[in-house]
Amino acid sequence: MDWGSTLQSVFWSGWISLLDYLAAHVLLCLLPAFIIAGYMSAMIPKEAITRYLGPQASKWVSYPAAAFGGFILAVCSCTILPLFAGIWKRGAGLGPAVTFLFVGPAINILALTYTGAAIGFDVALARLILSIFFGIIIGLIMAWLFRKEETLARTGTALFESEVKVRPAIWVVFGLLIAILIAGTLQIPALTSVYATLHLPWHLSPGLLTALEQAHLTIQGAGLIGLLLLIAFLAWRGFEAIERGLSGWAVGAILAIGATILLAATVTQSGSLTIGLTGRFFALLALVIALSWVATRAFDRDEISNWIAETWKFVKQIFPLLIVGVFLAGAAKALIPEAWVRAVAGQNTLWANLAGVLFGVFMYFPTLVEVPVARMFLDLGMARGPLLAYLLADPELSLQSILVLNGIMKGKKTATYVGLVAVLSTLAGYLFGAVLAR
Repeated sequence: MDWGSTLQSVFWSGWISLLDYLAAHVLLCLLPAFIIAGYMSAMIPKEAITRYLGPQASKWVSYPAAAFGGFILAVCSCTILPLFAGIWKRGAGLGPAVTFLFVGPAINILALTYTGAAIGFDVALARLILSIFFGIIIGLIMAWLFRKEETLARTGTALFESEVKVRPAIWVVFGLLIAILIAGTLQIPALTSVYATLHLPWHLSPGLLTALEQAHLTIQGAGLIGLLLLIAFLAWRGFEAIERGLSGWAVGAILAIGATILLAATVTQSGSLTIGLTGRFFALLALVIALSWVATRAFDRDEISNWIAETWKFVKQIFPLLIVGVFLAGAAKALIPEAWVRAVAGQNTLWANLAGVLFGVFMYFPTLVEVPVARMFLDLGMARGPLLAYLLADPELSLQSILVLNGIMKGKKTATYVGLVAVLSTLAGYLFGAVLAR
C-alpha cells in the first residue's frame, strides 16, 4: 500500500469537504442561526422561554412545543446546534431542549420532500413519524436520567412560574430573523429562479481559473470564503471589545456578514463573472434592510452590543469544532470503500442497521446532499431498513455534532444522547425493514 498516496487522498478529501462547506452550506443557514441564538440569549427574557419549555412546565405543553419549534426551524444539524445551546442557556428544561435538538434537523421539510421523491414515500413518512416520536421519547428519558442535576441547576429561581411582557419589537425582529433563515434555505421556484443578471467588467486570468478548478471552487465560492476570512478578522477586532461599544471594526463585520449572506443567495457558473440575481437574493435584501431599520430604531446601542456579544460567544464555542468535524468527516469518506456498503448493509439485520447509523456518524452530508447520497447507498445495495437508520442518525450523530454537543452538554449527557439515538435508530431501521419484508 502506498501510504503517501493514501494520506494525500484522505487529506484532499477532507480539504475539499471543508471548502465545499465554507463555500456554500455554512452561510445561508448557519450564519442566521448564530445570530438568532445570540438574539434569543440577549433579547428574549428567560421567562418567555421557560414558561413553556422549563422543567416546571407541563410535559403536555413543553414537549409538543419543542417538537413544533424544531419543525418550524428545521434546517440541518449544524444550524440547530447554536439554537439548542441558546434555548437551553435561557432556561429551557433539558428534556424539551433535547426534543428540539433531535426534531429540528430530522424533519426538515425539504429533506422529507427529497426523501419521498428520490427514495420513496414509505421512507419519508417513517422518517417524519419516527423523528417526532423519538425526539419526545429521548427528551423524556434524558430529563428523567438527569433530573437531580437539572433540579440543582434550577434551584433558587422563580423564573419558571413568573410571566413577563415582551416588547412587540422583540418579536418583530425575531420574526424577521426567522424569515431570513427560511428565505435562505427554502427551495421553491420563486426563490431559486433568476430574475436579473449582473455582468462584472473584469477578466480572469487562465492561471486563476485553473487554480480555482483544481481547488473545486467557483468564483462565488472563492469570494464567499474570502468574505468569511474578512468577517473573522473584523469580528476579532470589533466583537472582542464590543462591551466598549460599536466600533468601526464591529460595524464593518456586520456589513460583511450582510454582504456574505447576499452573495450566497446569488448563482454563478464556474469561471463566470456573470452573477444571477435570484428571488432569494431580492427576498434576503428586503429582509436585511427591514431588519436593520427595525433593530436600529427598537434597540439602543447597549442592547445591540449585548446581542452581538452573545452571538460572538456562540460562534467561538461552536464554529471551530464544526470546522474540525467537517474536515474529519470528509477525510473518513476516502477510507470507506463502496464494496463495504454492499457487504455490511445489504441485508436487514441488526448489525446492518447499526452500520447505517455509523454511516451517519462518519459520512455526514448537508441536508441538500444527504438524500442523493442515501439514494447512492440504495443503488449500491443498501437495504431499506439500514437506509432509514442512516437517515434518522445522519442529522443527529454526525462527527461534528457530537464534538459540539460535548462542548455544550459535556461528556455524560452527550454520551447518553448519542447512545439513545444510535439504539433507537438501529431498532427503527430493523423493524421497518422487517415490515417491508412481509
